Amino acid sequence: MTPSQIPPDLRGRRARDPFWVAASALFNGIQRVRSLRTPVLPPVTPVDRTLTTVVREVRQEAEDVVGLRLAAPDGRALPAWQPGCHLDVRLPSGRRRQYSLCGDPADRRTYRIAVRRLPHGAGGSLEAHALAEGDLLTVSEPRNAFPFLPRDRYLFLAGGIGITPLLPMVQAARRLGADWRLVYTGRTRASLPFLDELPADRVEIRTDDDHGVPDCAELLTRAPAADAAIYCCGPAPMIDGVRAAFAPHGPATLHFERFAPAPVVDGRPFEIELRRRGVTLRVPADRTALDVLTEYDPAVAHSCRQGFCGTCRVGLLAGDADRRHPGDTDPDSLLVCVSRASGGRLVLDM
Repeated sequence: MTPSQIPPDLRGRRARDPFWVAASALFNGIQRVRSLRTPVLPPVTPVDRTLTTVVREVRQEAEDVVGLRLAAPDGRALPAWQPGCHLDVRLPSGRRRQYSLCGDPADRRTYRIAVRRLPHGAGGSLEAHALAEGDLLTVSEPRNAFPFLPRDRYLFLAGGIGITPLLPMVQAARRLGADWRLVYTGRTRASLPFLDELPADRVEIRTDDDHGVPDCAELLTRAPAADAAIYCCGPAPMIDGVRAAFAPHGPATLHFERFAPAPVVDGRPFEIELRRRGVTLRVPADRTALDVLTEYDPAVAHSCRQGFCGTCRVGLLAGDADRRHPGDTDPDSLLVCVSRASGGRLVLDM
């Protein structure tokens, strides 16, 4: 029987009865406690974003550049992607590297990536060049940190292997009927991959041996109009030069992607304490915490070194963080490849 169903005379007598007053108060208190309890939620099952792929083709695309086509072992369709997307690739040694997708987004059966061999690098490119048809690779689903935006006019600036994310963008601009130009720079023509896939009428090839090192301000003058979207990818000196020469006035926009981490700017030395290991390491002003961590332990997980992949994120137990990437906002963790300490020491959960 609900309170509204109790006759008025009976409700009045019960309101004056100490037993019913106490019972009512106890019942209401139990209900309030129940309402404050944390609800029991079902366990969260993490979504597996990795794919097992097989190397279907290995092709020499230029001097020291190999192209790899990856497919699902059973031939099923792969997840869709857009120009600018990349794959996180786990190489046989366990190293993780990121490579831009440079094939046709309409091809759902294969992913194409290209890797330049760096004899004095950290070893990832040498592993990629040693892959053979039939080898299995674990990769992530495609991710996009360099999105291609629909515009009427474009200028694409590619430096060497930096052509890889721009190649699908060029093809997309052609399909859109946009007004576009591509300036493709490198050491020599023999070092430039995918030349045979580029239309000659809107592409300017500038090599160091024929034209000298490019002037970045001059490259920007190739834009078809003042409102062009400028997409740039290549070695760090090229990107830094284009950024310095770009005057952010009017409707023009600049978009870029690095293949190497940006240099540390205005850094100050600090310390990182690895709480679970009982070790404290000193980070110089011109280096990152990840640099120091990988010297101490080469197995520390990392990939892009630029802040967007999240592989190097670790728990932050104490300290004032100088967060240097827009994606590094979680107060309880830190991207050690880019963020630093505002001063003193950071205590990491590792």
